[in-house]
Amino acid sequence: MARARQERAEITRQAILDGAAVAFDRHGFGGASLSDVVKQAGVTKGALYFHFQSKEALARTLMDEQFQVSEDVPAIEEPGLQTVIDLSHRMAHGLRANVRIRAGIRLVIEFGSFTNPDPTPYDTWIDTTHGCLKPAQECGDIFPSLDVYDLATLLVGSFTGIQVTSHVRTGRDDLHTRVIDLWNFLLPGIVPAHRLPRFDPAGSPECRAELGLAAPDSPAMPVG
Repeated sequence: MARARQERAEITRQAILDGAAVAFDRHGFGGASLSDVVKQAGVTKGALYFHFQSKEALARTLMDEQFQVSEDVPAIEEPGLQTVIDLSHRMAHGLRANVRIRAGIRLVIEFGSFTNPDPTPYDTWIDTTHGCLKPAQECGDIFPSLDVYDLATLLVGSFTGIQVTSHVRTGRDDLHTRVIDLWNFLLPGIVPAHRLPRFDPAGSPECRAELGLAAPDSPAMPVG
């Protein structure tokens, strides 16, 4: 009985997060109300307050979920520059296909902007990226003269701007193409010429297969 109650509680919790993601994705933190969340989730306000004490607690949980995209990085034996390239495509795919990631990123941008800015999610992504770039530099894949923490900061900022621009201009339909552009322009400036063939701006074959992305120079495949 206890296990059944726990399972029902978790189903309700996930339904609340799904409903909150839809509400925040459509209206933002300020525009979404708890009534919107309850309506989208199909639960009572009592159930909502049992799991989450406030709208901000809901938002924080969704903001944290974006990091699921990088949860496998610690298990990679030799993380490096291609790991970061693949992460950028995984995040792009998540933004296009997963409303919870999409809502989380919108909330990060809202919470990290001008009113009571919170840099924590950006710092987490910078640290994750830096953790991959540092061994890449140590093995000769990145110019030794570069500060890889500054490079990680640039990459996180660049991706943030690219995805916002893609959202505004095309509803993120061109996001993977714009990420490929980022790497095509950036890689020659950070990677020694003889090492460039080691990296695929469109993502590794394993990453493309996982995400259902078309191989370079082949017709585009639908995402999500």
